[in-house]
Amino acid sequence: MADPAYPAAHAVAPVVHAHFAQHIADARARGERGLAEPPDEATIAALIDAAFWASLRREESYVPRISLALLAPAQAEHPLMFERPLPLEPTALVRLSPAVERAGIHLGVARDGDRLAVWGTVRVIPPYSLVVEVAAPGLIVIKHHRGEEGGKYINVAVLEGDQIKVVDERASTQPDCPSLVESLLGEFDAVNPLVQLAVSMRAHGRGGSLLVVPAGTDRWLDSIVRPISYAVTPGFDELAQLFRAGPERRRPWRDAVGRSVEAIAGLTAVDGATVMTTSYEVLAFGAKIVRRKGAPQVDQVTVTEPIEGGAALLVHPSQLGGTRHLSAAQFVQDQQDALALVASQDGRFTVFAWSACEAMVHAHRVEALLM
Repeated sequence: MADPAYPAAHAVAPVVHAHFAQHIADARARGERGLAEPPDEATIAALIDAAFWASLRREESYVPRISLALLAPAQAEHPLMFERPLPLEPTALVRLSPAVERAGIHLGVARDGDRLAVWGTVRVIPPYSLVVEVAAPGLIVIKHHRGEEGGKYINVAVLEGDQIKVVDERASTQPDCPSLVESLLGEFDAVNPLVQLAVSMRAHGRGGSLLVVPAGTDRWLDSIVRPISYAVTPGFDELAQLFRAGPERRRPWRDAVGRSVEAIAGLTAVDGATVMTTSYEVLAFGAKIVRRKGAPQVDQVTVTEPIEGGAALLVHPSQLGGTRHLSAAQFVQDQQDALALVASQDGRFTVFAWSACEAMVHAHRVEALLM
């Protein structure tokens, strides 16, 4: 294999190799079977390099969306195999991109003699298979999943140009870490509706806010302008009913959850905030947040991002984005048992939660986990 021309591919390969080697060894120790083999550093760098250069090209003016999965055809379920494997190089990847841009389809890559080659397409891959995805021009995401059908992939690192962000799995052990962030880091069950809602909110690209308030109380109304333009009566409880009846984890149930999540995420695109209870019942959307009567104005929040080398910062909430972020921080300061999820139009995503340890609002920047 030729040496990668993208320097970040070389720089991140040892870290990615160590991640996969450790997780696969741990899974084997737990008795799990059917696992992928740990990728070597040269292979990791080659996949990242090919994906990066392909991301900078166009196919009939379209930006390529490509997902590369490292596995042999024999490891795949129902693979689509080419008669002749194609070289792992940008031109071939871009030409194939229109056929595989839908979510859940990967180009299978394996060694063919002394080179890496694309042998076909695949949907179901072994747990802990290396996946390298083109998310946008110059934006590459390295990920894997743990074998749960339909579960979100776990991001290992994000590369954007010469910037490398390696996800810090230890961030989930920090005090007051919200369960949503823990799930994104792979610590909890992947069937988490807040994770799915966050992914869908970010995907619609319009920006939006989702307030998650305790079920069975209306204290949150003290922080909302009334009357609410789009109050929902009775509460929309389709998602709540699905989780009360399950989770069954069978495909019809997962598909129904997905449709309900898409419907709720769509509400967040309307100006104002969507309000949902902790039992997943939607109470309102387009709600305008106001400072609770007698409460102080929020003037400082702690900001962290779950990446290695990241440091906590104290900032004014308006520095995180604008009015939507400021109002979400104010809401959580006033309603300390609530959670606020805020998607920006540029892809940034922030989870606001009250930290009892810090006695202030904590803003968790998690877009590196959602790509």
